[in-house]
Amino acid sequence: MARLVSMNLILLKHDDFIAEDRVRLSGRRMEHIRTIHRAEVDTTLRVGRINGKMGLGMITRIDSDFVELDVDLTQPPPERLPVTLLLALPRPKMLRRVLQSVTSLGVKQIYLISTHRVEKSFWLSPLLDSENLHEQLLFGLEQARDTFLPEVHLRKLFKPFVEDELPELIKGTKALVAHPGSEESPRLEPGLATTLAVGPEGGFIPYEVDKLVDCGFTAFSLGERILRVETAVPVLLAKVYSI
Repeated sequence: MARLVSMNLILLKHDDFIAEDRVRLSGRRMEHIRTIHRAEVDTTLRVGRINGKMGLGMITRIDSDFVELDVDLTQPPPERLPVTLLLALPRPKMLRRVLQSVTSLGVKQIYLISTHRVEKSFWLSPLLDSENLHEQLLFGLEQARDTFLPEVHLRKLFKPFVEDELPELIKGTKALVAHPGSEESPRLEPGLATTLAVGPEGGFIPYEVDKLVDCGFTAFSLGERILRVETAVPVLLAKVYSI
């Protein structure tokens, strides 16, 4: 009898499929299956195709270099959170944690932006290479049992982004900017599309808040406590939506 291992989702890529309902995995995912979960032939795992459906995969073969599974993908992924996140680029170690966290929460549009308090050296981090960003997003999806990858956009110039691109981006959404000292904002209705701007450590400078407000944003605050970005972002999302 097949044994179901309760675990994070194993994400399947297009190139993993050697037949319509069979995959062959190697590398990190194979090692995770073999060493962390100690899975054997006939073990059933939770799997999902990137940007596709989820389901179950039963191990049919374990080799020294790969693992094969028969897969049955019939379930849709969780609903996405209707949020576009504008995030002042944090330091690389913090960015890694934030990307995984917001991906797990279901955010699908992420803009990493430059502000006065963002150090220029942050933009030189290897973490911003597409392959490294992709890896962090996959970790977040695996944790949340989700399959749809977020899109990450890099915007290195604040003023041109706010003036030329942001007005169109926020159309049809409730635009909010988190800023200490502002009035607290009520929880939004479920499903309401939102654009949420979060500043760097130390917050947006007044000029940046004014530019965002002029663009159509409403400033709001979590209260008197000042939180680190990696803490503030999930708290803000939980305040805006019932997560």
